[in-house]
Amino acid sequence: MFKGFAEDWVETPGARIFVRHGGDGFPIVLLHGHPRTSATWHRVAPTLMDAGFTVICPDLPGYGRSVIAHPASDHSSSSKRAMARSIRSAVETLGHTRFYLVGHDRGSYVALRLALDSPAAVARLALADCVPISEHLARADAAFATARWHWFFYAQPDKPERAIAADPLAWYGFDADTMGAENFAEVAEAVRRPEVIAGMLADYRAGLAIDRQHDEADRDRGKKLTMPVLALWSIRDDLEKLYGDPLAIWRAWADQVQGARIDSGHHMAEEAPTQLTGELERFFG
Repeated sequence: MFKGFAEDWVETPGARIFVRHGGDGFPIVLLHGHPRTSATWHRVAPTLMDAGFTVICPDLPGYGRSVIAHPASDHSSSSKRAMARSIRSAVETLGHTRFYLVGHDRGSYVALRLALDSPAAVARLALADCVPISEHLARADAAFATARWHWFFYAQPDKPERAIAADPLAWYGFDADTMGAENFAEVAEAVRRPEVIAGMLADYRAGLAIDRQHDEADRDRGKKLTMPVLALWSIRDDLEKLYGDPLAIWRAWADQVQGARIDSGHHMAEEAPTQLTGELERFFG
């Protein structure tokens, strides 16, 4: 995986970030989702690098090989604001103060928060398989609770740690053939580590509390994304089933938003890398 990429750990005030990076051009930062690592981009990142971009793929704080410096009992150290600060700090340490930003799944919430808090740093923003956390929770009917039950289970104390740790590979049901052997091996190793399980669950626990509060505060103030935004969603996942056209939600959050449907299940970077990369190349130019 990632031929031609360097691997580094970058110290930031909030976390020690593991990052893959390569290329020579305007930077694109790719943020993965749950329960993946930066390896999920192994079929996308090299193509973007070949297209002339510098491509930066961090492990989110608490995921993979990125370690949160001082985990907080109230999960504030795993808030999307804290994660976004660590990611931005790591990218700046690599020499980039302005960049394109892509987030998928949980990584999209980090990307959204980074773009809202630091709009001067984000030239363009692509968000995949998401709407803001507060918008999900405002629509949390029976259909949402059935589809996203794990959001609420992961917020419980102790039980999710024990359930996942009993057999992480069975819990997540990874498909090694779809993921690719090296990606599968990396993620399988990560989710066997108790500190990674704890970090991923802290992400969800923050989501239902402090992250929702941050979203709602921005919405109440009328704060919006000022950079061009691309919303992507997997047509064989549940976003359209839950909400219809996701752009109807994103138009309340972004001045300039366009969308595209990806013919895949949820993990689009692994299942539909050619289509996803094509949409990103068109958007980022």
